[in-house]
Amino acid sequence: MNAKHQDTRQHLLDTGRDILAARGFSSVGLSALLQQAGVPKGSFYHYFKSKEQFGQALLEHYFSQYLSELDALFSQPGQNSRERLMAYWSEWQHRYCSPQGRSDCLVVKLSAEVADLSEAMRLTLKTGTDRVICRVQDCIEAGVIDGSLPAQPPAQLATSLYQLWLGASLLTKLHRDDRHLNLAMTMTRQLLAN
Repeated sequence: MNAKHQDTRQHLLDTGRDILAARGFSSVGLSALLQQAGVPKGSFYHYFKSKEQFGQALLEHYFSQYLSELDALFSQPGQNSRERLMAYWSEWQHRYCSPQGRSDCLVVKLSAEVADLSEAMRLTLKTGTDRVICRVQDCIEAGVIDGSLPAQPPAQLATSLYQLWLGASLLTKLHRDDRHLNLAMTMTRQLLAN
């Protein structure tokens, strides 16, 4: 695949992420995506067999970027594991609560919508969120070892924290205020207190 083809594919994914984060999967027609991207229909089908395959590729790319950012955050030098986890939740809160914050979490935006529409997209979301939870669990396990976190079952705590933040993010979208994410932060501090 030459550079031009890769750039066009990536451009479609980037454009799609912005549109789907704002409007959802079902409400965005292929023509709207192509018009926004400035890409002809034939080019789209060169890279993706269907809108569903595009959605799956978009989610795979989203999780790849998200996990890379999470790995970088969790490997910051000079911080213990508790500080790394709190930096993660603080960044999450900032993305949703600050005036310039963005609500581009495709997990929050698309999970309920596509779970019954597309098995492939549902499985991609499931795999991606499982990988995020595993990263959080690894950080918790490291925190128990370095003494910055209390000895709790890491898998259960990681899952509970992720559920807490996803739920708070959804409620933030519904209520359009920051109280649910503020409560999630308070609960997170309590759960991670040593």
